Amino acid sequence: MGRKNYNADWDAAFVAAMSAAVPSALGGMRLDQALARLFPQYSRNRLQAWLRSGHITLDGKSAQPSHPVAGGERIVLEPPPVPELASPQAQRMPLKVVHEDAQLIVIDKPAGLVVHPGAGQPDRTLLNALLAHAPALAGVPRAGIVHRLDKDTSGLLVVAKTVSAQADLVKQLADRTMRRVYLAIVQGDPPASGVIDAPVGRDVRARIRMAVTHRGKPARTAFRVLERFGSAALVECRLETGRTHQIRVHFQHIRHPLVGDVVYRRGTRHGFAFPRQALHAAELSLRHPRDGKLMIWRSPLPRDLKRLLDKLRDDGEWN
Repeated sequence: MGRKNYNADWDAAFVAAMSAAVPSALGGMRLDQALARLFPQYSRNRLQAWLRSGHITLDGKSAQPSHPVAGGERIVLEPPPVPELASPQAQRMPLKVVHEDAQLIVIDKPAGLVVHPGAGQPDRTLLNALLAHAPALAGVPRAGIVHRLDKDTSGLLVVAKTVSAQADLVKQLADRTMRRVYLAIVQGDPPASGVIDAPVGRDVRARIRMAVTHRGKPARTAFRVLERFGSAALVECRLETGRTHQIRVHFQHIRHPLVGDVVYRRGTRHGFAFPRQALHAAELSLRHPRDGKLMIWRSPLPRDLKRLLDKLRDDGEWN
């Protein structure tokens, strides 16, 4: 695949017109719901926006997202052109590679490293480092990145080296067969175990934050307490879904926000001066795209979280 324009390679699916007939099995469904079934590569919010802007037609006419379909209608989707963006550049940076083969790379990401360039971080990201480490990733959408970790979350992240491997890993994420286990240090004394089942979406009061909201997407986090310190607890979390900031939002929702999380500490006593959210992606397991073999990787706690735990074990406080 050529390197003519990184952004065009990444979002090639956004520029080609597509059409589909509505299956009779979807008859009676809202148009936006039917679209989500027919074009699962796009989010429902994006499809609704394209409906309203006229980039999607139903039998040659504009229609509202709530319009019921009968089955048999012809849908034509003509996404708007992608704006030109500067292509991310390869930048040599230290990378802790815990596994690499012809299909994938597993990285142990340090806290403080942004995964993908954005308005506030145009370069010096994991993506820039990956392009230097494996230049062929320039021909894979998103440079092979299939899931992300927040800037200040440390731990394991998988990157696909081929388009076919990426498709396989994305499907594993969608099917919830890729297992991701996190260790978090939370404030207070949470229940011994449980499942936080609460939808997560954009916070309407502050767009940079996520929140538990009925407008959000389904989100489930299973957890169990590993160790208690009185003022805090070490918790193992297993993601059943992968929403943005899911663990951070869910534990704020049950009033046990992560230690050091200055974004999601509202409504709780914040007595911990720790420089980042105390969250580490400790275990990653998946089926290898080549042969389906189960692969498991584990990452030990980084030094800053070990020091925090030692301090909590000594006196139950962190100042």
